[in-house]
Amino acid sequence: MIGVVGAGVTGARIVDQLCAAKEDEVLLFDHQSPVAQRIASFRRDETTRVRVVDAEALTSAPVVILACSAPHAVLARELLEAGVSVVSLSDDVTDVLQLLELNQVAILERQTLIVGAASSPGMSGLLLRHLGASFDSIDEVHVALHGTGGPDCARQHHRALGGQSIGWHDGEWIRRPAGSGRELCWFPAPIGAYDCYRAEVPDPMLLKRAAPELSRVTARVSATRRDRFTARMPMLAPPHSEGGMGGLRIEVRGQRDGARHVSIAGVAERVAQVAGVVAATTAQAISSGLIDTSGAFVLGESALPNEKLLDSVLDAGVRLHEFVGV
Repeated sequence: MIGVVGAGVTGARIVDQLCAAKEDEVLLFDHQSPVAQRIASFRRDETTRVRVVDAEALTSAPVVILACSAPHAVLARELLEAGVSVVSLSDDVTDVLQLLELNQVAILERQTLIVGAASSPGMSGLLLRHLGASFDSIDEVHVALHGTGGPDCARQHHRALGGQSIGWHDGEWIRRPAGSGRELCWFPAPIGAYDCYRAEVPDPMLLKRAAPELSRVTARVSATRRDRFTARMPMLAPPHSEGGMGGLRIEVRGQRDGARHVSIAGVAERVAQVAGVVAATTAQAISSGLIDTSGAFVLGESALPNEKLLDSVLDAGVRLHEFVGV
C-alpha cells in the first residue's frame, strides 16, 4: 500500500506507474476530492485498487508520496511522526532546506524521507551517480532542464526565473540573479538546443549533498525572452494543463585514466512522466525494503541503491540517452 498526496498531472502519472507495477493498493488524497475521484474511476479495471481517502487515512500506508504543490515540510513532519516514510517531489529551495532539516525526526521515528524525487531534482541525482561510476574522480556537474509538468510546476518555473540562483564554486556557495548566464544546451532528440539560464532551483544543493567531492555545481532551465522579462510579474496567462516534451541534461566532468574526461547524458520525455516514474519507483523501493535506512536522503547519495533505482526507472520506459562523440 502506498499513499499519494496530489491528484494533478504528476500525481496521476504516479498512480499510473503504481498500477503498472501492480501495487496492491493506492491511497489517493487531494483537497479537490472530485479530481481524485475521477483519477480513481479511470483505473477501476486495474489490478491495483485506487482508493480516494481523507488526510488521516494516509497514516495507514507505510510510505506516502507528496506530489502536491509546495510546501511539503509541515506535512512531511506529521507523516514521519505518525510512523510513515515520505517521498517528496518538492523543487522549492526553501521547502527543500526545511525537508532536509527533518533528518533527526526521520531517524528518531525510524523512517525514511527522500527529498527531491522528481525529474530535476531526482533523476538528475541518479544520472550523476550512474555517470560518476565510470570516472576515477569527479569534480564538476552541470544540469539543465527543459519543460514543465502540470500547472504547479509551471508556476514554480516562473518563480524560479525571478529569484536568486544558487551554485557551488570552488568551496563556496555563490548567488547570481536568476535569468542570467545564458548557455546554449543540447538536449536529446527530438528536443534539440535551447537557451538555458540560471534559476532558483535546489539541484546544486542536492547534487552537492549526493557527491560532496564536487567542486563546481550549476543548474539551469530553458526559457524564452518573454519568460525572463515577465519572471518578476504575475503570470500573464493561466499555466497549461501539461507541458509538451521535456528534457533533462547532465554533464559530469572529472578524471579518467589520468586524463580530463566529460560525460553527458539525458532523457527526453514529458517532465511529469519522468517525475512520476522516479517518485513511484522510489516509494516502492522503501515499501519493499530495498531502501531501509532511516533519515533524510537525496537520490544519488551513496547510502541509497541508486543503480537499482535507475534500472527500475529505465525498465518503466524512461529512455536514457548518452552523448557519444568529440
